[in-house]
Amino acid sequence: MMLIPCPWCGPRSQLEFTYGGDATLRRPAADAPEAAWAEYVYLRENPCGPHDELWYHGAGCRSWFSVRRDTRTHEILASSPVAAPLDARVDQPVADPPALRDGQQAP
Repeated sequence: MMLIPCPWCGPRSQLEFTYGGDATLRRPAADAPEAAWAEYVYLRENPCGPHDELWYHGAGCRSWFSVRRDTRTHEILASSPVAAPLDARVDQPVADPPALRDGQQAP
């Protein structure tokens, strides 16, 4: 079983989390050409090695955060709040998770 270090709750079982996708993708502008949207929705890299991902802690603090995971070994190299850089491994949980207001979307 994989332990994922939530920046707020600390290491938890992978069963508490939902994979949210590639953290390096950037959404095209609303008026972008159809080809840009097709690439964004359907074409994905399949990296071998360290990769930045989004995860959601649904069974805990219900917060989104970033993880750098080695896709060859599944080792978690770093985790941080979405707005913070993924520079170093998180050994201690940070303060309180951000609260989502009604109608607010996660990253």
